[in-house]
Amino acid sequence: MQQSDTTHPPVAVVAAAGERRLKIALFLAVVFFYWMALYLYVPTLPTYAQTKTDSLALVGVILAQYGLWQAIVRLPIGIASDWIGRRKPFILVGMALAGLGAWVMGSAEQAQGVLIGRAITGLAAGTWVPLVVAFSSLFPPNEAVRASALLTLVGSLGRVLATSLNGPLNEAGGYGLAFTLAAGVAGLAALVMLSAREQRLPPKTPSLDRLGRLVTRRDVLLPSLLSAVAQYVAWGVSFGFLPILAKELGATSVILSLFTTVSLICYTAGNLTATAAVKRFGAQRMAVFSFVVIFIGTVGAALAPSLEMLLAAQVLLGLSIGAAYPVLMGLSIVHVSERERATAMGLHQAVYAIGMFAGPWLSGLLAEVMGIRPMFGVTAFAAATLGLLGTRLLIEKMREP
Repeated sequence: MQQSDTTHPPVAVVAAAGERRLKIALFLAVVFFYWMALYLYVPTLPTYAQTKTDSLALVGVILAQYGLWQAIVRLPIGIASDWIGRRKPFILVGMALAGLGAWVMGSAEQAQGVLIGRAITGLAAGTWVPLVVAFSSLFPPNEAVRASALLTLVGSLGRVLATSLNGPLNEAGGYGLAFTLAAGVAGLAALVMLSAREQRLPPKTPSLDRLGRLVTRRDVLLPSLLSAVAQYVAWGVSFGFLPILAKELGATSVILSLFTTVSLICYTAGNLTATAAVKRFGAQRMAVFSFVVIFIGTVGAALAPSLEMLLAAQVLLGLSIGAAYPVLMGLSIVHVSERERATAMGLHQAVYAIGMFAGPWLSGLLAEVMGIRPMFGVTAFAAATLGLLGTRLLIEKMREP
């Protein structure tokens, strides 16, 4: 009698493993194209908005729409996605909005059109919540950190490539070419997502009582508010008015593209460095260190006499904000039970998105009144004060029995 071959796994197991690898590859491709679509025009978006208006305050309002609308929709999208047990429809809508927003901005004749388009891309950014959850579901719970790291790395690569292409695209076809390509890349992401199969999950009724308890927990709220401060600087300075200052110092579109690309590379390096440094120095010390360097980088930008010094300030900001992001994200859920962590993470993302909105909005108002350099100085001292005070309160909370 012929014995079965036990040295090879069953065909069904091999097929399931192959399907899982295919899903992972498809989701990584979607994430790569998704972030490309959202960042192809970012390096010169502030200067593009300036071509539609002479008001720095209005430029700030335009840039603020990205953070405002994702702050509004991220938590509701997470709750709604859990409620119906589906991620894919929300992801597809997000890709469509990313393409629509890019097209609206690129074809706008007035500042209001750019504002509407930027608001649409803010709604598209809300898709990051179901994307993270859907990708994480392809891994066992003990590989959650690996899944997040892989997703973050691929997303960072997409952003770095997108921002590095922005300058050459502007040189080749003006501002409009980057927006057109962004719309096309968003469509490509949607096509890839359509080919990914999704298994529907059991519906999960939302609990407002549980959400209310999380919102009032200091160990959850403080790291989220500190992340909002860091994002305020990122979008008010690095991605907001620093490119306008660089243009005043003589930067071309290619150099502006380089500034944002360097910032994102340093941001990624900060992510990786923080992961290793936390084990040695502790999360709270790393948070303090990050805000000190954020202060130095922002003051450096305010005082920079040349493009070289401004680029050095951009490097410091990228490294420090990149280091702060994973540290504060981890601190926001470190004491939260497993069944509440998804809601806590949605809350964290919604709160720090407020900083993404407030940064360019308030920075634009201040720059209109006092100028860009003085605004950077005020931002540096405000961020350092709030950051160091917040980390002190957080350390005291962590020491409580």
